[in-house]
Formats: sequence, C-alpha cells, structure tokens
Amino acid sequence: MPANKNALLRYRTIDRCLQNQGRKWTLNDLIEACSDALYELEGKDTYVSKRTIQLDIQLLRSDKLGYNAPIEVYQKKYYRYADPDYSITDVPLTETDMDILAESVTVLRQFQDFSLFNELDGVIQKLEDKIYRSGDHDAPIIHLDKNDQLRGLKHLDTLYQAIGKKIVVWLTYQSFNARQPSRFQFHAYLLKEFNNRWFLIGRKSGDGRLFTFALDRILTVEPDLRTDYYRGDFEADTYFEHTYGVTVMNGRPVPIRLRIDKHNAPYVLTKPFHHSQQLIRKEEDGSVEIALRLQHNYELERLLLGFGSGLQVLAPKRLRKSIKRELKRALEGYEG
Repeated sequence: MPANKNALLRYRTIDRCLQNQGRKWTLNDLIEACSDALYELEGKDTYVSKRTIQLDIQLLRSDKLGYNAPIEVYQKKYYRYADPDYSITDVPLTETDMDILAESVTVLRQFQDFSLFNELDGVIQKLEDKIYRSGDHDAPIIHLDKNDQLRGLKHLDTLYQAIGKKIVVWLTYQSFNARQPSRFQFHAYLLKEFNNRWFLIGRKSGDGRLFTFALDRILTVEPDLRTDYYRGDFEADTYFEHTYGVTVMNGRPVPIRLRIDKHNAPYVLTKPFHHSQQLIRKEEDGSVEIALRLQHNYELERLLLGFGSGLQVLAPKRLRKSIKRELKRALEGYEG
C-alpha cells in the first residue's frame, strides 16, 4: 500500500479517536488504533512508530493540508479536540481546491470510453454535483480536443481489454483505398492516439510484420479465446523512437535540418517536434536552424507543410524535393 494512503488512513483514524470524547486518548492509544486500522486494511501487522504519530498530529494541527485541527494535550498526556464538534471531514474546500477538482473532472471525462474508468463514473458525478453547487463554474477553463463523432471509438474498450488480457481478436477492416473489407486474426499490442485519432498496433496471425490500423476504419472486433496470443519482443518506445506520428517506415532514420523563421522559432524551440531535436544556430534575424533524426513519413511531411513559408527544409534532398513539390501543387491551386 502506498505511503500516502497509509498516511491518509492514519489521519482518519486519529480524527475518529479524537471525536470520541468519552475516552481519554494517550499517544500509545493512537498508535494502537492506527496499527489496528492498517492491519484491517492490509491483513498484516504494520509498525507505526511514536515519531510517525507525533508528526501526523503536528501536520493535522498545521495549515499545510488545510486542517488546522484544534488538537490539544490535557493532563500532560491525553489528546482531544478543543472543539468537540470538529472533524477533518468537515473542513470546507477552498476556492483553489474547487478549481483543481473542476479541471480534474474535465480531464477524467476524456477517458469515458474505457471501462477502466467505469467505477469512477459515480464518483465523478458526485464531484461535479459538489463543484457546481459550491461555486460559479458555468464555463470550463480547460478544453481538450476530442471528436466524439469519430468512427471506431466504440472499439476502444474492447481492444484495451484484449491487449491487457492478451486475447487474440478477429478484425474486420477496410482502408480508404480498399473496395471491400478484409477479416483477419490480430494480436494487438498498443493503442496510440495521434492528432485526435486512435490507432491500433500489432501483428496478424502468421505474419511477423507490425501493422498500424486506424480505429475509424475498423468495422468489427471479435475476441478469439481459442488462439494463443503472441507478443514477441514488441516495445512501444523502441518501435516509435525515430518516428513522428504513427507510420513507422522500414528504413533507418535520416538526419534532417530545418530553418525556422523568427515568427515561428519560439514555438518550435519551446515545443520541439521530436525528442531528437537540437538547436544548431540562431541567426541575427531571429530565425533558427535545428536538426532532427527521423524517418521520412507522411505525418512528418504534413507537419512541415503546415508551417508554409515559415519553414525551409535544408536537408536531406529527398525530403526537400518532396516538400517543394507539394508547395508547388498548392500554389497551382490558386493560379488562374
């Protein structure tokens, strides 16, 4: 059990003891009560030192956690609340606490498609009710991109469970270029979100290659409990180490050099394209030259094209020619 949960249980136990004004509580009594509470929860003896309880009392008395508990010592050895009606469970939340809870609920709501969070749903609703009854939260402060109309989101939880429980699935999949859907056995390894779309990475049965499928192109998912699951040596961080996006190419990563104009340089420096990004030089006009080591894929081209005239590919030649060709085609669309 994590130490922070142990501490919370001790605080609650001390609080319950001190609320009982019909008994005199010595330090040893509080130690015994906390030890018993931990034993009931964990099923094993847990040593609670005298120093630990003394520090707990000191913390409860302070404003570090917002309790400011009126714990006093009387007859030089007994502990009690100076206010017999006090309890740490009745301490009101501060405005800062409410703001943090409100935004935390907003974030948790983004994961409602996973059954992992089903048990939290009631808790989230209670928090929302408490938050919106306790203050003015008519408009959200944080907004996360999420496309609820995106096809395939209904498969998220089934695939999540299949990966976690190592279950093979039958997928019915139809790419944008295929006239008819195809059906095959699939060993799923990873769900990856990129650019507000979800993707599934894994292997087809009998095929050692790794495939990436967009969830919005998956038509059906059926668990197969009779086939042994195979994962091999797949490791997500290694697989995507030299990739921007989700399309992993067969070739090696190539050195890439880019020049970013002065208007876009601050954004690129504070939010690097990739962990391999390095600053080569800063020019007097405010522009910068950066270097990366990446595979040349579709997503990388889309990223670079998005900067328009604010970015220039210096190397390699193949990427430079490809970006130049796409920019020419774009310009042709505006001629005439």
